[in-house]
Amino acid sequence: MKEAVQLHKDQFIEELKQYLSIPSISSLSKHKEDVQRAADWTANALKDAGMENVEVIPTNGHPVVYGDYLHAEGKPTVLVYGHYDVQPEDPVDLWDTPPFDPVIRDGKLYARGATDDKGQLFIHIKAVDLLMKEEGELPVNVKFVIEGEEEIASPNLAPFISENEGKLACDAVVISDTSFSEKGQPALCTSLRGALAMELTVSTANSDLHSGTYGGGVPNSIHALVQLLDSLHGKDGKIAVDGFYDGVPEPTEALRNEVAEVPFNEERTKQELDLEDLYGEEGFTFQERVGIRPTLEINGITGGFQGEGLKTIVPKQASAKISCRLVGEQDPQAVYEAIENHINKNKPVGAKVGLHQYIKADPVAIDSQNSYIQAAADAFENVYDVRPLFPKEGGSIPIVEVFGRVLDAPVVLMGFGLPTENLHAPNEHFHLENFTKGIETVCEYFKKL
Repeated sequence: MKEAVQLHKDQFIEELKQYLSIPSISSLSKHKEDVQRAADWTANALKDAGMENVEVIPTNGHPVVYGDYLHAEGKPTVLVYGHYDVQPEDPVDLWDTPPFDPVIRDGKLYARGATDDKGQLFIHIKAVDLLMKEEGELPVNVKFVIEGEEEIASPNLAPFISENEGKLACDAVVISDTSFSEKGQPALCTSLRGALAMELTVSTANSDLHSGTYGGGVPNSIHALVQLLDSLHGKDGKIAVDGFYDGVPEPTEALRNEVAEVPFNEERTKQELDLEDLYGEEGFTFQERVGIRPTLEINGITGGFQGEGLKTIVPKQASAKISCRLVGEQDPQAVYEAIENHINKNKPVGAKVGLHQYIKADPVAIDSQNSYIQAAADAFENVYDVRPLFPKEGGSIPIVEVFGRVLDAPVVLMGFGLPTENLHAPNEHFHLENFTKGIETVCEYFKKL
């Protein structure tokens, strides 16, 4: 397949550039028509690749795109999942080139969505396209389900999966929305942390007050918020919320050895991030902290006067956005309630507090010895000449747990991105070497199955 990929690669890259030029930002209502346009573009790409029964299916939000090829009698059925929506481009001034005007520099394709997830999804579309061009059929049955809401936590995909269990039935779910451990070292992720996100609001007086008239005599919402946030962690980096660690397993020696197999250079990481030191829960390595341990992070703080210059007030309200990554048997709702109890128990005098939940998702653990995962490892090794590692990812893909549970099928996290490709950030890009080799790898994988 290598020669066939090279023969068609220029055409495939030009098509990917068209895909990336659509600003399909699911979180912004002003881009609703662009999201619909991306859904239609995706459907047409599936049709052009030889998929049948292609549909753009409405939901209560953005549509789901479906297509299938079911002519490989007696062979396995693979469900390929991906998403055509992307993150907002902000801050635009930090991009070297416009985020929706794809450009190639030094073998990398720069655009919003290049690695997350249009580029990786398009690998699968072009793999089936190539197999159909070269052989006139696919070696396995393939279904595609592609959503437009992954970047807003997939609110409508979980019910869609439950309502269409028969339509989506498969032997394995394949997702390319993760990354290699490093350039040249493929990886098949075998766990994802769960997710929980919320916003904490602290209120005091019924209006902002003059700091000369009232300062020192009334509670300050920002002081109260900072005090509450500081109470969430101990000096040892451990989360100081009663009940937070319920369901967190003690890592076994075998698990810690598996985590340690993934390459990591602490000095290089500090240098790349311009950090004087790393931080985290005592007693655990960096890889363990970001892969198999839970977290509680403060993502943003708002309160008081934000404009240029100075306004001397005692602010009436302040808020913070908080997110957690969860592991093992942690229950997102139970963790939320534990944090809520902690906040109510520790709220400063004169403060009124409120907590609003945004996202929750269960953790996922995958057996690396599953035959569908090992077949993917074989395909990677055949193309890249190196056996993949099986890392524990710190991120969350909430829908993975739903696919595995509802469809009772193993999930193969067969990512082709790199950790350095600036996903969710300015100058997002995708290495074209992994795009072309990715197509070759997926073709090889389907044949192995």
